[in-house]
Amino acid sequence: MVRLFGTDGVRGLANRDVTAELALALGAAAAHVLGSTGAFGAHRPRAVLGRDPRASGEFLSAAVAAGLASAGVDVVNLGVVPTPALAHLVGAMNADIGVMVSASHNPMPDNGIKFFARGGLKLDDALEDAIEAQLVADWQRPFGADVGRMRTDRGIAAAQYVEHLTATIGTTPDRRPLEGMRIAVDCANGAASAIGPEALREAGADVVVINASPDGRNINEKAGSTHPEQLQAVVVAAEADFGVAFDGDADRCLAVDHGGVLVDGDQILGILAKSLKSEGRLAQDTLVVTVMSNLGLILAMRDAGITTVQTAVGDRYVLEEMRANGYGLGGEQSGHIILAEHATTGDGILTALHLAACVKATGKRLADLAAEIPRLPQTLVNVKDVDKSRAASDEAVLAAVKNAEALLGETGRVLLRPSGTEPLVRVMVEAATQTQADGVADTLAAVVRDRLAL
Repeated sequence: MVRLFGTDGVRGLANRDVTAELALALGAAAAHVLGSTGAFGAHRPRAVLGRDPRASGEFLSAAVAAGLASAGVDVVNLGVVPTPALAHLVGAMNADIGVMVSASHNPMPDNGIKFFARGGLKLDDALEDAIEAQLVADWQRPFGADVGRMRTDRGIAAAQYVEHLTATIGTTPDRRPLEGMRIAVDCANGAASAIGPEALREAGADVVVINASPDGRNINEKAGSTHPEQLQAVVVAAEADFGVAFDGDADRCLAVDHGGVLVDGDQILGILAKSLKSEGRLAQDTLVVTVMSNLGLILAMRDAGITTVQTAVGDRYVLEEMRANGYGLGGEQSGHIILAEHATTGDGILTALHLAACVKATGKRLADLAAEIPRLPQTLVNVKDVDKSRAASDEAVLAAVKNAEALLGETGRVLLRPSGTEPLVRVMVEAATQTQADGVADTLAAVVRDRLAL
């Protein structure tokens, strides 16, 4: 049986995979697992609910709210807010449950439902499995005064979130740390369309905004962190110091330097890590990244006296490692960046503010800071229609990987990663030159295709 929850909640095509019926059932199930109503405890639990602007979020969030309330949970509907805002406000509002209806960077027809526990923490596998099991369990419905109530927050909570964000870089009524900077912002026609520019302006920046007119259909459409081309052109045309691009739910942030060159999550992580270390604020002088992070980042951190710890792909695994060992900074090449001192999940707006503060404090251009985190040439080949379960055990594949690693030595890296959702194996190679990376990757891919073909 296929597990309902993926690496970041339940996600799929809205109204086919993720239906109103499923959303209703998930809301009720989450109430039993995460809440403590009636038979579960002494107080009536409260949930905070948010969504991104895609059209299907309207009926899906209504269904989730109905499921929660039917199980005796009071629901505060925040409307359209970024995922990290929802996570922060779960803790700030002392709620028992957080629910975000969003498919993040996915195209508009998709949608998803992700849950947060008390404190704004993402759920571990055991809690997700418990919610999934509860979907088919019998339960006693409350009635009368014991059913949950619903209310809509009219922007007060979002304003509190903006105040929280700007305070993390020292913004006060008398101090605007980003004053004098011009920053271009691509909001992906998503959940940060209002809050993202507002936070940067509150911190003193002159903000040039694009793709901040969500209509329910245009989220992530040739915009945001997955399509930074428009932002690259705007940064140059507007003579901005740099630009930032969010995704649909603003848990990612990528950047563009003054010349229009993309600065990815690895480089942002490296810049922030070096800045925090110089201030004596990088916990255990350690940065947490995934196995997909570029070797150039690992080598640059080694030269800076910073240890890197690598996890499986997915910001949830980065966060688990950080929480287990008290690390303060981690993230992914895609722009999921977690600053644990200020957030419980990846936060694109928070990342943008701290990157801007770092640029301002150093007096350097973003391009110069990014140049200190060089990227090794990288090639990724998706080998389709293969038995991915044998990728880690086939002798010929393992021998080919060993030979490639010997050829590259310390100047490169090889990674074979089975897809979590498709019958394919991802072959990733980093090397000193693009030609070498392409050649090694093609050779390995051929072995994988020949040995693991279905």
